[in-house]
Amino acid sequence: MEQVRKVTNDITWVGASDHRLALFENIHPLTSGVSYNSYLLLDEKTVLFDTVDWSVCRQFLENISYVLNGKDLDYLIINHLEPDHAACMEEVLIRYPRAKVISTEKAFMMMSQFGFDVVDRFIEVKEGDTMSFGNHTIAFVEAPMVHWPEAMVSFDATDGVLFSADAFGSFIALDGVLFADEVDFDRDWIDEARRYLTNIVGKYGPQVQHLLKKAGPLLPDIKFIAPLHGPVWRKNFDYILDKYNKWSTYEPEVKGVLIIYASMYGNTESVAISLASKLREAGIKDVKVRDVSNTHVSWLIADTFKYSHVVIASVTYNLGIYPLIHNYLEDLKALNVQNRTFAVIENGTWAPQAGDKIREFLDKELKMMTILNDELTINSTLNEENGGKELNQMVESIVDSFKQK
Repeated sequence: MEQVRKVTNDITWVGASDHRLALFENIHPLTSGVSYNSYLLLDEKTVLFDTVDWSVCRQFLENISYVLNGKDLDYLIINHLEPDHAACMEEVLIRYPRAKVISTEKAFMMMSQFGFDVVDRFIEVKEGDTMSFGNHTIAFVEAPMVHWPEAMVSFDATDGVLFSADAFGSFIALDGVLFADEVDFDRDWIDEARRYLTNIVGKYGPQVQHLLKKAGPLLPDIKFIAPLHGPVWRKNFDYILDKYNKWSTYEPEVKGVLIIYASMYGNTESVAISLASKLREAGIKDVKVRDVSNTHVSWLIADTFKYSHVVIASVTYNLGIYPLIHNYLEDLKALNVQNRTFAVIENGTWAPQAGDKIREFLDKELKMMTILNDELTINSTLNEENGGKELNQMVESIVDSFKQK
């Protein structure tokens, strides 16, 4: 049975949702599924925008057949060749042997690497090119490294639809939803949109900024933003554009404190929770506590993009940083996270050394990080004589830094 929805009179969503996939890119947990979006334009010529992941290909092909209703497919536009969007390209081309493939030069090169034989069916486009398919004219804008080098976005000037590739996407399966205004996005979706963008595209903030600037002149004409994952935007563009601007410039969304702790036997956890209580008592309303051992790093990264301040509380492990804390730090480096204020807590029964190593990493490996001087060392268990005074000083230091931001 078909599962389709109209974006405009001439453009139909023909993608599919997936609840079976446990790990996106085989690394990021999916707790509420994910959608793979594809769009089909019916004009004098028929045009398919991108395909889907192999896992939902059968539903996708059924959707295409239903919307075409006996018509042939004339063109397939590939905005992004990553397999979660292009895996079914060959299946489409087998079923519609007259269809031509439209994409960039780099995409064409990558198609050959993936074994797609489209030499006689390929139409290369570049920045500024346009193609008319009848009443609809499509303009092509290159978007390299958002987040692959071959990526582009396509703009339907007739209906004002920006096919935005991996930009403006989100985790969570659509399950009948199409438009972002059909859900309470800020309540139910924004955390997964942030986790998607920061972990998948976070490293390429400057490239996202470049794309936003190129899309700027189109904004008065954009009526829909149609990404390859998640819902289509037709309202509240300022809301999602503001989020993307902050995420891609590494500007915190909120003034708040994220406490990330590693605790082997509960003692460091107790310190983290005590700190959270004291911070709230001191008037900081937005405080979040995360156990690094029970929280996938993708959520830690997303939270770090959200909050202005981060406290890392780590036990010493093999005379170094607790491994999962170290993994988190390496991901911060890989994703180019910057412009945050950090405080550090270390714990160790006989040789606490994690704190100095964490501070050294933050100082030498990351960019534009402020590290508060009030490092706290705990010997096994926090009490009034063992770290209690220093914990209060750390609270004061964090509160003072809020006033300076």
